[in-house]
Amino acid sequence: MDYLTATANKKYLMYISQNYSYAILRPLQAQILAHGGEVRWFLAGNEVNPDFLDDDEQQLHSIKDVHTWKPDATFAPANLIPTFIPGIKVAVFHGFDAHKRDTSGEKGHFAIRGCFDLYCTQGPNTTRRFAKSAIKHGHFKVAETGWPTLDPLFTAQADNPYASNDARPTLLICSTFSHRLTLAPRLYEQIKHFSKQGKWRILVQFHPKMPQEWVDKYKALSNENLTFVETDNVLPLLKAADVMLCDTSSVLQMFLLQNKPVVTYRTRQPFPHLLDVTQASEVEKNIDYALTYPQELMAAISNYSKELHPYTDGQSSLRVLNATNEFLHSDNNLKPKPLNLIRQFKMRKMLNYWGW
Repeated sequence: MDYLTATANKKYLMYISQNYSYAILRPLQAQILAHGGEVRWFLAGNEVNPDFLDDDEQQLHSIKDVHTWKPDATFAPANLIPTFIPGIKVAVFHGFDAHKRDTSGEKGHFAIRGCFDLYCTQGPNTTRRFAKSAIKHGHFKVAETGWPTLDPLFTAQADNPYASNDARPTLLICSTFSHRLTLAPRLYEQIKHFSKQGKWRILVQFHPKMPQEWVDKYKALSNENLTFVETDNVLPLLKAADVMLCDTSSVLQMFLLQNKPVVTYRTRQPFPHLLDVTQASEVEKNIDYALTYPQELMAAISNYSKELHPYTDGQSSLRVLNATNEFLHSDNNLKPKPLNLIRQFKMRKMLNYWGW
């Protein structure tokens, strides 16, 4: 059933704690506004910069303000959200399962912390796991919608700032911040060589938590062959590149969904849809091989993408909004959430809120 018309006159809160969450939720915000709803933003903690709010985006500055405004639903690209704010709480995820740690059972990406009423999952390989947990716990529902973040990835972009008429292939280098997993220190000399070689046009973008030491070192490599990019929206970079070099980061999965190959350096789980290398000396030849788009590799990427995120219509935000409104207008018969008094106390302390 189409519940999009139910958006009119409803209130939707965007609850974020990281700068990259702006880009995650803005496609959803656009659909809410287009269907007559209202949107406000709540910025939790000190790692999210209010300067990134657009001029027409309105911020609520305290949980008391949130209670006064009374949202019907709150969207959070996070693992946690206060249960003491009004309305239903909807999880939309901050990324894909990057396989950085054990994710068997209800761990990592699949952890259930008793905060959300509705999980809007990205594709079959996450839906199955959350649906199983929903039956086990009974205090939330699951709807497979696709990830609203990716809507712009599957729509035309006329003014991509990273597009170029350069005839060389474009290599995008991304890395996680974890000391144990990052390629930044381990491939520095190799990438420095690439920046002088001029074989490819190179774009470099790191996780916002990357140690400043390595940010500075890679910035210093910038020249006519290599550009270091700092941005809260990685999608234009993904669209501009032909091949990616990465490690164990969920951004590589977003890149794969374009049917483009990824070379990984010592990734935690070297699946068949990746070209994984363990020695710096092997990186260049594997990038060259990836740029041939080999048939077996591309078939593996296609099969993986169908499980990860089969939606390429750019309409995932609409499905999230529809699922949220359906929840609001349905008798869901859910069990009460677990109290978890310790977590509630910590969140109240962090947000300086002691009311009801």
